[in-house]
Parts: sequence; C-alpha cells; structure tokens
Amino acid sequence: MARRFDRARLLASVGIAFGLVLVVFGFRAAVTGDDARRFPDAIERMSPADGDRVLRQAQIIIDFVVGYEATLTIDGIALPVTRLDELSASGGAPEPGAQVELPPTAVYDPGNHVLSFQPQIGALIEEFSQGEHTAVVTYWKTLDGPEKSRTFQWRFITD
Repeated sequence: MARRFDRARLLASVGIAFGLVLVVFGFRAAVTGDDARRFPDAIERMSPADGDRVLRQAQIIIDFVVGYEATLTIDGIALPVTRLDELSASGGAPEPGAQVELPPTAVYDPGNHVLSFQPQIGALIEEFSQGEHTAVVTYWKTLDGPEKSRTFQWRFITD
C-alpha cells in the first residue's frame, strides 16, 4: 500500500528547513562584544569604549598594534605623555623588581604599545566629574612621526 503524496506536509517541511537555515545564518553573521565596536586598524582595544559607563577614577587604556605612538586629550585637556622607558631616577633602566614612581600624566609603554591615564591627585584631571566625557587619541606610526598623525574620538560616561 503506497502512501499518498501530501503537499501540505511538504510545504511545512520546506518552510521549517528554510527557517532553520536562516537562524543558523543569523547566528554566524552576528557581531557582538568587542567585535561590534569600531576602532581604527591601529587600535587593538581600548577601555572605556565608546558609550561605556565608568567610575570617577577609571583608567583610560588604549592598546595599539606594534609601531604606533600617541597622545591623549580628555574634555579638551591635552595630557602630557611620559614614556615608560624614560622613567628612572638615575636616567638608566630600573633594577629588576624596583618600584618606579609613575608621574600624574598619561603614560606610554612602548614595550606593550599601550597609552594609559589614571586620574589622580596632581594630574591635570584628578577625577572624572559626573556626566559625559570626550576623549581624543592622536596617534601616528613611529616611523612617520607626529606630522602624519590621525585622531580617534569617543565618549564615555561617569556616574
């Protein structure tokens, strides 16, 4: 005894299969988390990112790919930058395990290609006031120099 062909079941099966294909495609095409954030190619990651909410003493960190240097401006205040490799009391490299006193400036670590700023007493910005803040990083390839710099601007909010 042969079964009769049921068009309704065939159409329902094709519809379900098509829906499952769309769901799988949607999951594979979705971009979330850090991948969804748009940075210039020279920046690997940054914190806080655009639109993030942070505390008043939050540290600003911009992690560059190899071969870049930068300066940082927050709310129109250009922060002086101290290179970590130039920090030491005697002018030479610090002894292994020795403590290095960080100045109240933005600090560039050329070994890790990271520019950071921590609000603190004595810095141009001692803490972030409540509200929205605008940060601008000016960056350039070390070989090209600051004459060929580019900028990236983002905002973060302090509660």
